[in-house]
Amino acid sequence: MAEHFDTPERFAKATFEELQNIEGVGPIMARSITDWFADKENKKLFERLLKQVRIVSVQSRASNKLSGLSFVLTGTLKKLSREEAKEKIRALGGEVKESVSKNTDYVVVGVEPGDKLKKAEELGLKILSEQEFMKLLDSKS
Repeated sequence: MAEHFDTPERFAKATFEELQNIEGVGPIMARSITDWFADKENKKLFERLLKQVRIVSVQSRASNKLSGLSFVLTGTLKKLSREEAKEKIRALGGEVKESVSKNTDYVVVGVEPGDKLKKAEELGLKILSEQEFMKLLDSKS
């Protein structure tokens, strides 16, 4: 959530649809969050808490060298787990998508890639081997 919303205030105003579009957030969690912030007492508590804590922006701690770039992972990576690869992309400001589209910047291909590779080739997208991906991460950090 912190990576998606710049400030706690922006998170508090998130709509059900915005929340549900975040990877890992389903309708139950999105509804729970919007319902919590819809309650007046909860809003007051949230405002009091914000006055008591110092918020460090995720954006200010992370490098944004992949900002504006989207990545799709397919196949099994040897050097990183899928979650580690996603974390590295996000830590550099990039975005991880689950499906390939014309708006995808890079498709990272591991061992035994699925249909995502075929679709990426059909769309003429930039395809990176795991080695090329690691070099990209190293050059951006």
